[in-house]
Amino acid sequence: MVYVFLADGFEIIEALAPVDVLTRAGIEVKTVGVTSKAVTASCGVQVCCDMDIDEFDFYNVEAIVLPGGMPGTLNLENSEVVQKAIDNAMNINVPVCAICAAPSILGHKGLLNGKQAICFPGFEEALEGAEISSDYVVCDGNIITAKGAGVCIDFGLEIVKKLVDEETANRIKNQIQCKN
Repeated sequence: MVYVFLADGFEIIEALAPVDVLTRAGIEVKTVGVTSKAVTASCGVQVCCDMDIDEFDFYNVEAIVLPGGMPGTLNLENSEVVQKAIDNAMNINVPVCAICAAPSILGHKGLLNGKQAICFPGFEEALEGAEISSDYVVCDGNIITAKGAGVCIDFGLEIVKKLVDEETANRIKNQIQCKN
């Protein structure tokens, strides 16, 4: 199961575009409402999550996804459950995926030391110990980071490559007419 954590102030396409791409790959995905089951995106749209944070199960995690947005990223970082989910994912060696401002959460935890990573411009200093990449989406080991909303499809495709394979990612890319 891939869990996508949503907190009030999240960037809607950074969360839901990867959910769409992962679902097309046949990957089971659940959205987890951190601040409540009904979460409000930074643009004001309210999204009803599959579960609230109290229902999250640490034991069947294939990957976790942290969308950016403000103050969504701060709300994710302030969640004890999200912090434990990141630690658990790292301990069991499953992908931790963060886009836009959310890679800063991983940087603050020291998880990017010696790794290539990227984030939304202006958050680079928070990627403590990382080698800042010039790529828009970066996979280094089990950490996938992406620059921002403009590459949310590519971010989702990179997660599919990691969890399934490149052929499946390319098939989906062609299905949705992604030009990159």
